[in-house]
Amino acid sequence: MAGEDTTSSALEAPALTPLRADDLSAAKLHELAARIIGATWKAGLPQWSWGEGVYLLNEVRYYESQGLKVPQNFIDWFANREAITSGHINNVAPGAAASRLSALGLFNADSITSNLENWIADPNSATRAPNGAVEHWPGGVWADTCYMMGTFMLNHGVATKNTEMVEFIGVQLVKHVELLQNPKTHLFAHGSHRGETLWNYWGRGNSWMALSCVEFLDACRALNISPNEISPIKEALKSQLLALIPLLPEYGIWDVLVDHQVENAGILESSATAGIGSAMIRAARYFPEIESQLTDVGRRASAAALTYIDQSGVLTRTSAGTVLQLIPFGYSVIRSDRMQLWGQGLALAAITALLTPEANLLEIN
Repeated sequence: MAGEDTTSSALEAPALTPLRADDLSAAKLHELAARIIGATWKAGLPQWSWGEGVYLLNEVRYYESQGLKVPQNFIDWFANREAITSGHINNVAPGAAASRLSALGLFNADSITSNLENWIADPNSATRAPNGAVEHWPGGVWADTCYMMGTFMLNHGVATKNTEMVEFIGVQLVKHVELLQNPKTHLFAHGSHRGETLWNYWGRGNSWMALSCVEFLDACRALNISPNEISPIKEALKSQLLALIPLLPEYGIWDVLVDHQVENAGILESSATAGIGSAMIRAARYFPEIESQLTDVGRRASAAALTYIDQSGVLTRTSAGTVLQLIPFGYSVIRSDRMQLWGQGLALAAITALLTPEANLLEIN
């Protein structure tokens, strides 16, 4: 491509020597989790927004998977709040943690969840693309939607034993796969713009899709949903994860664009690596033929991502909140100067996966 700008790539700092999964004891992982949680609440969770949603879901999953008590300050965060979408699908995300608290009997989230359900169901709020995919912005379908909307609908569907919610997300995943998964590379584009898919294989977008697909499989398992509903999503996930494995560098961190695109080659992105690594560990049980491979690579990537947690408990080398970029160079913005809530949440996802590979959605009694 004419005019490629390799400045950021050339000036990128070298990778850190990665932590090894085998060297991370349970005690060390819990200590890292405590640092992340302490740093995040010290900085604050000021809004009802997607960053808070990603973080809160993964904090409550950490407590549940480890049999730990959910702290009162976590529960209090939801008190006296309505489900404020601010007119955007991103801000459905905090509903996932609210649903889990409700299912645990710790908080009555009925007002929040009903408001979010109604907002999603209204096509004037959550607009649809021609193929039926919920748009992230009018005229654009993004991978982000599958996580921000999907984790709410899946967690709430399992908690309330509502199979229609889970099946709705299954349809949405298929529609997003149609538009965003490249049939040759099997990687996911970040999104489409005015009907055209922009083939930038953003790392965190791939983590949103991988985690959403795993969450869907877990929900189907919990509710005994027919395998016919699951097959296309399993195949999309399997092909994606297999495509990502050879793209992981020896130091264990995927580039911000995972295919080593020349303008972004060597620009490391820790949150995507934490998300993809945790998705691989969780997905492994669904693919016995490649279970050991997914587990090994997922553990290596998750541990490498945790290398970037600083002494204060902040995951560094996390890309900023990232809108769809028209050119690859637009993805080169990495932030180590301030906390990113989504990075904090995905770091906890990696810790939970390493501690409890079998951690599932809320079990149905």
